[in-house]
Amino acid sequence: MAADNNALFDAVRSGVLQGMNPFTLYWPGKIPACVFLSSYPLGLDQPAQWDTMYYGLGMLEMAREIYAKFGLMFVGPIQHDANIIHSKKPVNSVEDLKGMKIRLPGGMVAEVFQQFGVSTVSLPGSDIFPALEKGTIDAADYVGPAVNYDLGFHQVTDYILFGPPGTMSIYQPCDVMDLTVNMHAWKALSPKMQQFVEEQVYIYSRDHYNGIQKKNIEAMGKFKAAGNTVSRLSAEDVAKFRAAAIPVWFKWAKKDADAARVFKLQLDYMMNDVMGYVTPEDIKGYSI
Repeated sequence: MAADNNALFDAVRSGVLQGMNPFTLYWPGKIPACVFLSSYPLGLDQPAQWDTMYYGLGMLEMAREIYAKFGLMFVGPIQHDANIIHSKKPVNSVEDLKGMKIRLPGGMVAEVFQQFGVSTVSLPGSDIFPALEKGTIDAADYVGPAVNYDLGFHQVTDYILFGPPGTMSIYQPCDVMDLTVNMHAWKALSPKMQQFVEEQVYIYSRDHYNGIQKKNIEAMGKFKAAGNTVSRLSAEDVAKFRAAAIPVWFKWAKKDADAARVFKLQLDYMMNDVMGYVTPEDIKGYSI
């Protein structure tokens, strides 16, 4: 999967393709800051918070400056959905993860799960169903209920893991996508057309997200009818996950200067009393 993703990035950068609509965190090896341009373990967990970061606090301008270094125009974020885990056995706490072999994205997510004794595996979406069916993995992370039901995960697993009520996922709650365009292709557009495209990306992001949430509600009824059981992590599990995640945040923030400045913007937001996600005690001893 990584090779295909890199080929897509290079194709748009070189102009073989004019644009792409990928998951924003696909390029950690090329753009370390991209891991902070979409949700990550125990960071911001609501779509509105990510829209605030992009459209209210300057992260869109940061993303555009970073992508411009690669000859790319980051037009805007596109809200997608949360990522959830489908499992062959119940997971009722983070302790239950120990010893499990789970398909997960790499980077920060894998590093945090590994701290709880998980053997992480990277697989493209097309390989998840057969791996679960054969039992070569115990569980798999993928996108939300609507897509995962259509992929047949209810046929090869019995359990679905969510976060506490109101949060489908604590490790990747807002799997943000984007529209990225080759810079030469972007500059070939008139200013009026550029504005139109930006406006349409903003509208599409809202409609795309809302449409998926409607389908998620319908899909959960289908999962339960198929005999699948939902389990939820507790507030205590969330605290343990955050303690494991914070060192990983800072490790990735030190990858380069762009990653550091994007993360600093988010950290300030999470530490603001408006949010209260992170306290000075939580990050004591850590620095960017």
